[in-house]
Amino acid sequence: MPSRSFSSRSNAGPLNSHPPHVQAPAGVAHDHAPAQPSGLRQSYTVSSSYSSTSDFERGGDDDSDAGPSGDRSVRGPAPNERTGLLSREHGHGTFTAARTMSPSNASDADSLPGFPFDTPTDTELDLSAYDSEPANGKGPASGKPKHKRKSWKRQLSSRITTQKMNTSRDLARRHGVKDTPGMYLSYYLPVLVWAREYSWSYLKGDFIAALTVAGMYVPMALSLADNLAHVPAINGLYSFVWNPLVYALLGSCPAMIVGPEAAGSLLVGTAVKASVDLGRGGDEDRVLHAKVCGIVAGMAGAMVFAAGVARLGFLDSVLSRPFLRGFISAIGVVIAVDQLIPELGLNHLVAKHPGVGHGSSVEKLRFIFGNLDKLHTLTAIVAGTSFVVIMVCREIKRRMQPRYPGVAYVPDRFLVVVLASFLAYYFEWDKKGVAVLGTVEAASHQTFKFRWPFQPNDMQLMRDSMGTSFLIALLGFFESSVAAKSLSGNEPFAGIQLSANRELVALGAANFVGACFMSLPAFGGYGRSKVNKATGGKTPMSSIILSLLTLFTILFLLPYLYYLPKPVLSSLISVVAWSLIEECPHDITFFLRLRAWPELALMSIILLSTIFFSLTLGMAIGVGLSLLQVIRNATRPRIQILGRIPGTNRFENAEFFTDSPDRLEFIEGCLIVKIPEPLTFANTGELKSRLRRLERYGTNEAHPALPRLRQEDSNKNIIFDVHGVTSMDGSGTQVLEEIVRGYRERGVRVFFSRVPGGRDSKESEVWKMMERSGIVELVGGEGHFVSDVGDALKMTEVEGEE
Repeated sequence: MPSRSFSSRSNAGPLNSHPPHVQAPAGVAHDHAPAQPSGLRQSYTVSSSYSSTSDFERGGDDDSDAGPSGDRSVRGPAPNERTGLLSREHGHGTFTAARTMSPSNASDADSLPGFPFDTPTDTELDLSAYDSEPANGKGPASGKPKHKRKSWKRQLSSRITTQKMNTSRDLARRHGVKDTPGMYLSYYLPVLVWAREYSWSYLKGDFIAALTVAGMYVPMALSLADNLAHVPAINGLYSFVWNPLVYALLGSCPAMIVGPEAAGSLLVGTAVKASVDLGRGGDEDRVLHAKVCGIVAGMAGAMVFAAGVARLGFLDSVLSRPFLRGFISAIGVVIAVDQLIPELGLNHLVAKHPGVGHGSSVEKLRFIFGNLDKLHTLTAIVAGTSFVVIMVCREIKRRMQPRYPGVAYVPDRFLVVVLASFLAYYFEWDKKGVAVLGTVEAASHQTFKFRWPFQPNDMQLMRDSMGTSFLIALLGFFESSVAAKSLSGNEPFAGIQLSANRELVALGAANFVGACFMSLPAFGGYGRSKVNKATGGKTPMSSIILSLLTLFTILFLLPYLYYLPKPVLSSLISVVAWSLIEECPHDITFFLRLRAWPELALMSIILLSTIFFSLTLGMAIGVGLSLLQVIRNATRPRIQILGRIPGTNRFENAEFFTDSPDRLEFIEGCLIVKIPEPLTFANTGELKSRLRRLERYGTNEAHPALPRLRQEDSNKNIIFDVHGVTSMDGSGTQVLEEIVRGYRERGVRVFFSRVPGGRDSKESEVWKMMERSGIVELVGGEGHFVSDVGDALKMTEVEGEE
């Protein structure tokens, strides 16, 4: 018979009693390696068998170590990712590896750190004293440890601690770290960390940073509330009073400043307009507008808080970068178009065209171009000049800041606001047709009036605003997450660690407290936080000082803003809109260079649907498409067909060698399939069809209309490399059992290679699922579970001879 080339890890020799998954001692042959290869199968390359003109899918993981290397030592099992530093044997409580303990030698046990391991029970062992002698001094020692009852504090602690806390407690005791309830409380309340470690040397930087941020962004809050959210301007200032204060107590990013954002404010304005369109009130009903603002902020805060409690911090990775860039750019376009109407002094004409104020951006542009001859000249000059001055200062600061960091302290926007207010007062612009801010007061005429956002008689408004609140929560959390990750590092307090779940709790609590005073939704902003950090803000105290400065503004400085021109506020918003749009060309160029057409299509769809229809529709389409993409990627099996590199025992994904098929060979009669991911209900729906395609064509990229390219004889043995299957749920296990059963009914031999934990690890969840489902019995017992693909190939040869 023709001989088959096959490199073995062990020398040829007679069969012995070692199981196939155990490395044989030096000089001893492997159990299932015959004395001489029988040559039942020939190894062949793709070019000698068949060739495919279709491109292979380059998916799955790139783990190339499916089989052993040719020069692997056979003296004993080599350390791998499953080799523990300290392994514990079952049955006698003995420890192996670095230390050895036997029940007869208590001194070894005492030398182990943290031994014996503690578990939360109603009673605990007092190992410090043993009954070595009876009370009367007669009789043998009992040798039993005394038990003492736990105090009520310990019992309460054992009830509220989680499994992770119990594990942490064991680790702390083993390493000599004091484990106290205050340690966990400080983790969830960061204020307990930074307040204790705060130094007066931080105060100067925090105060200057807070003063700078207040000078730049407090006027912005007035503009966001008045021009975008269509609520009283003071509601925007409330967001800088309550939200930064609460976040300073709970937030895990010391340098981040929370406040109202353009996107969230625009969405609040959308909810206000929707309430008016549904007949809940009129355009001038300030009480209704403030009420809607509080309800939206309250529901957004409650959603974010609930997500944090449910540990859903991973959701910041659900929305793709193209979706966010497309949606944020669309928001920038919508804001820019909206602000053109007050900047050109056309507000008085909007009342005569009721559909314009609540229409799409295209309708507003049509209105603007149709009424350019009616613009108010002085208003347009004030708005244009303010916009140009702010943009020029912004560019100068951007270019000079690397060499002269002090320019970051210049509050250019605050200076523009003060100068414009003085000029409007001195030249009486309000009498010449320029709209001014006027009296800034709450809709109820009571500053800081508490109002519970979820009142029974507001259920209709809550139902109307539910979708908008969800979008604000989703967008706000993602923006805050990006800002927090960008700002983290070099923190002054080592005890504060960034956590997405705690960020959700902090942002939710901050918005909920602010909603009780009808403030705008507020989340972390990268630009605002970057200014805070660049001007000396290192601790959450800068957020507290910002809250106090805003409170001082509300109580004492609002009368001086009476003559602030509204075109200046609109120009401030237009600068924000420009910053939202300016990064879009860079991303478009990048995706064009990558030829990433799906990403470009997603961006275009969101942008066009938002501009031509509405912001809500654009967001809904974007979220829907992103979720479909996530589901598609999650449900697609990433199985691979493996081939051997000639002359070695290395096995690689065959789809990586489509351009050079001669570099890979396949073993006759064997199909080696690698499953590089956990098997769940999500990704096993198409597993059968994908496997069938591999059997017929050797690739997943072949069209099903092609005739069969691989013969039935090529699939007499199926070897599953399941090293990447770190977990399986019930549905995935059921599908795998059906696949194995189908193969066995067709007379195909099935082998499993590199099961996580190995068959000897009875604690492996994957092994338990295979054993309970009957897969182990179906394939022929534990002997069909081997340590690598090479051993599986030897097993197929032995069983083929039989």
